[in-house]
Amino acid sequence: MWRIISLLVFGLLSQLCFSQPAPTGAPPDAVQQRLKSLEEAITFMKHDLAKLSGDGQWFQRLGDLATVDKVRFTGPPPRTTNNPTAQDAGLEVLISAYTFIPKRAVDIKLPLIVFVHGGVHGDMNPAGNLHLVRELLEQGYAVIAPDYRGSSGYGATFWKQIDYGGREVDDVFAAKQWMLENHAEIDAARVGIIGWSHGGLITLMNLFQHPKDFRAGYAGVPVSDLVARMGYKGQGYRDEFSAPGHLGKSAEDNVQEYRQRSPVTHAAKLESPLLIQTTTNDEDVNVLEVEALINALKAAGKSFQHRIYTNAPGGHAFNRLDTKFARESRREIYEFLARHLKPSNPPK
Repeated sequence: MWRIISLLVFGLLSQLCFSQPAPTGAPPDAVQQRLKSLEEAITFMKHDLAKLSGDGQWFQRLGDLATVDKVRFTGPPPRTTNNPTAQDAGLEVLISAYTFIPKRAVDIKLPLIVFVHGGVHGDMNPAGNLHLVRELLEQGYAVIAPDYRGSSGYGATFWKQIDYGGREVDDVFAAKQWMLENHAEIDAARVGIIGWSHGGLITLMNLFQHPKDFRAGYAGVPVSDLVARMGYKGQGYRDEFSAPGHLGKSAEDNVQEYRQRSPVTHAAKLESPLLIQTTTNDEDVNVLEVEALINALKAAGKSFQHRIYTNAPGGHAFNRLDTKFARESRREIYEFLARHLKPSNPPK
């Protein structure tokens, strides 16, 4: 791995040291553009190095419990392209995912958890997720965790292919399909999906778009209403969503597109058992978003479970921490999943 890291660092240094300098007397805009390009190259190099380091941790720290692998498959082509006549126009996007198969499973069918990471341009990293995957493996679940388009650690092109609430939802469903097609030990009738924050949005959208494909789902502090979200977030956040490589327009200019990508709009499509959790002091996803989703599900006559904590320690990350309170909250999640997915070692 260190050889690969060395090559990446050498490549970046080559760009910095040997790239043609801006001509003497070049206009300030040209100089600024050169500096911006170098800054972007450094940023993506950091992401790529962090991903290489994280990959090693998955194998080293979970190898005692599971057979760990990193696989690749295809998601749908990009929704839009800057050059529709290019040689690669219309090609599917290559997606990477981590797979974890419990080692102690012998001659039994395994329930599957599709684990959806959170964050706009986040990734499935061990720093925040390894203890969660370990807990799932200990209960007897197989796990697949995709780094859907827009995730960090795969270079600038992949990062810029983000399709928030759109094709990334399809990438996660493709991960579930890949696992069933390539692992005969997985029970197709016992597939669950879980995610927090932006991963909660993707979890909900998969449940709504594929109501027959998931036996149960859990959404923690889920982004639920993009129109409301654009209203209480700052201008920098709104600018990120309206950028050409993202949704392309603001919510004000294209409210229907933001509604289409919001779980609250699709609540009436729910058919699978669902657990939702949030907290009143969430500093990222305001509780009003989740309350709107809960109210929409109730208005549609849907049966589901939910819990709104009051000022849970940790705010947005309250039940992903490695604390007694967080573990007690996760116990509710695991008991809910176990009722529907029947793992071999459910919480007692």
